[in-house]
Amino acid sequence: MTKRARNTSAAARIIVVVADVMAFIIGLWILMYLLDANRANDLVEFVRESARWLAGWSYDLFTFDEEWARVVAGYGLAAIVYLFIGHAAAGALRRR
Repeated sequence: MTKRARNTSAAARIIVVVADVMAFIIGLWILMYLLDANRANDLVEFVRESARWLAGWSYDLFTFDEEWARVVAGYGLAAIVYLFIGHAAAGALRRR
């Protein structure tokens, strides 16, 4: 394997890991929200704020009557987009 191929492969792995971590944080917040996690807890608050920042562009994108549906759809969309774009970018980088 050439040095360029190793660098490309390493960069693709980094992109995938970052996308997966971003989606995991958002998914974790969805789960915590649905399970009514204690928002006074520092970990819950950290996950909520991180997910809110990551999904800022899709937060409150949908106007369902039920709040849980807005959370699942808005944050879930962000998680899916991050996974799709991250894995697609890594795949394109590997094919290069």
